[in-house]
Amino acid sequence: MTAIPPEPSHPQPLDKAVADAVNAVHHLYDPPLWLVTAAESPQPGSTRGGCIATFVARASIVRDRPRMLAGIARQHHTWRMIEASGRFAVYLLPEQALGLVWRFGLASGKHVDKYADLPDTRTPLGNPSVDGPIAWLDCQVEQAINTGDRSLYVAAVTGGGVLAEFAQPLTAGRLMALAPADKRAELDRLYARDGGIDAAAIDAWRATHLG
Repeated sequence: MTAIPPEPSHPQPLDKAVADAVNAVHHLYDPPLWLVTAAESPQPGSTRGGCIATFVARASIVRDRPRMLAGIARQHHTWRMIEASGRFAVYLLPEQALGLVWRFGLASGKHVDKYADLPDTRTPLGNPSVDGPIAWLDCQVEQAINTGDRSLYVAAVTGGGVLAEFAQPLTAGRLMALAPADKRAELDRLYARDGGIDAAAIDAWRATHLG
């Protein structure tokens, strides 16, 4: 007689040993950092947003139908801009562009203007552009999925290119290695804070969607 598998249960937080083992898997690879920019509308002068993300990946192998997948935390100001416009741009940064990481990664656009003293230049889709990246892609959202802590955006890539062919992209691991002690401490603090916000959002989503 074939055993009937049990009904799936509501996922619970992992105990420390299992969480450590899973974390070890995640540390086997070093994801690139992406600067994600978006604006309330494509018109110059509209409110702009930008954040540093690792959850950005190619989502199509079709050469003339490229897509990207991006996961953006729903508490971020940049998320609001993507929701408003249905567009965003992503930029790979070189190791020399730590200033852009501090500008876009250490404060919330809800409280400060991350583009203060920067010109309001836009990509062809109307997303904010910046100086100094290795490469960029313009993205038009085709599908959005709410996972509680994040929105997962499947987006058509409408343009882009390589600006510095031989530069190495900045990765999460290299960022922590290059960051001065005060910046690393702030990154650690923000990571812990955002983890708490995300945990509550995941639990609320599971309670609503999984019962």
